[in-house]
Amino acid sequence: MRAHPAGPQHAAGLGGPGWLSEPDDPNDLLPALWPTSARRGADGAVSVGGVPVTELAAEHGTPAYVVDEADFRARATAFRDAFADAFADACGGADVYYAAKAFTCTAVARWLAEDGLRYDACTGGELAVALRGGTDPAHVLLHGNNKSDAEIARAVRAGVGKVVVDGFHDIDRTADAAREAGVRQGVLIRTTVGVEAHTHDYIATAHEDQKFGLSLASGQAAEAVRRVLARPELELRGLHSHIGSQIFDVSGFEVAARRLLGLHAQVLAEHGVEMPEVDLGGGFGIAYTTQDAPLSPADLARGMAEVVTAACAQLGVAVPKVSVEPGRAIAGPAGVTLYRVGSTKDVALDGGLHRRYVAVDGGMSDNIRTALYDADYSATLGGRSSVAAPVLSRVVGKHCESGDVVVKDEFLPDDVTAGDLLVVPATGAYCHSMASQYNHVPRPPVVVVKDGTSRVLVRRESEEDLLARDVG
Repeated sequence: MRAHPAGPQHAAGLGGPGWLSEPDDPNDLLPALWPTSARRGADGAVSVGGVPVTELAAEHGTPAYVVDEADFRARATAFRDAFADAFADACGGADVYYAAKAFTCTAVARWLAEDGLRYDACTGGELAVALRGGTDPAHVLLHGNNKSDAEIARAVRAGVGKVVVDGFHDIDRTADAAREAGVRQGVLIRTTVGVEAHTHDYIATAHEDQKFGLSLASGQAAEAVRRVLARPELELRGLHSHIGSQIFDVSGFEVAARRLLGLHAQVLAEHGVEMPEVDLGGGFGIAYTTQDAPLSPADLARGMAEVVTAACAQLGVAVPKVSVEPGRAIAGPAGVTLYRVGSTKDVALDGGLHRRYVAVDGGMSDNIRTALYDADYSATLGGRSSVAAPVLSRVVGKHCESGDVVVKDEFLPDDVTAGDLLVVPATGAYCHSMASQYNHVPRPPVVVVKDGTSRVLVRRESEEDLLARDVG
């Protein structure tokens, strides 16, 4: 069975996956997986942003998403500065668009605007959050493979900087919306470059057989260029590519950039149009467990700058303004999820083996990634430390599904019991944004921590919320 970084398949038996080893001390917090502020205090409790999780649970309940504001913003500005520096000589810097699908809310949009990042929206809803949070519309990029007429019209009227054209259908509709609004709308052409990132099939987005973009190999992308240039209401700003998610090196970006810039040079030769921009997308990976080794923003930026400048030199074209779209790499490590244990269970298996199940008060409604992508996570005892021996355990949720697993394999202390707090790190991306009300379980709140204080960014849903749309 093929393995992938989004969640390698585990070997048979109960020794755990090959990358997971029994820890010397299960109380240790591995820095790569946690917000930089995470600590285990003298009383044994884990704290984030200077706030013990015991206090967070008492004030905000469980389950709860917890976001370290300082960590989030530090990661965002690290990307901003790294790409600005790496591309300073080649093209005067680079633009960093935060991929809002990873996690967004009004406060996040405000942080990004204050810190000089741009905003990548995939839907009208994400655009609404950006505008509510004070984002300059000119700094918004609107994506989407099936944008509605209403979404396009709203974006154009709001003054978004660029609309990403994902198919021929987008071209005329965007041009018509621009004519109606009396503006000239900037667009990028989403180009399928035929590079398959080594990741889960559901998050690999640049191979030919998928829903996004216009194929470079078939000539669709070149035809889209001709159609955009034929519409005076549109300004062709450049080309766009995105090769997938959870990517840990720049090799895939190298092939994609060379192919994308090849079309860039072809457009200049054929049409005499020198497009000013190229967007290489995002997909930068993070550490969910000890098996993952992501590059730093500085290393990513340097590697991508070398790729782009070399390709442009070979093609004999000037280096266009580069954009990238990190989302998970900013939000993911800045967030943790706090759960309370409800029960534990040892299940006897063949050969005298057993598996420890630790059931918590959340599950697949607040983190669907384990079930959807076979993704791996870590977990730790949050409210206290323990001297008990570590036991290979599986953390499961409360939903009526056997696939309701939060953490497939983790060594937890043997004395974990009902009432204990568990913390799962690296959940700042895609957990809140993909949360559901499955089994009519209200979605958790998002709590932000900073300098020893906490406040709610997104409140917990109530049963009244669940029933509000049920008109009977």
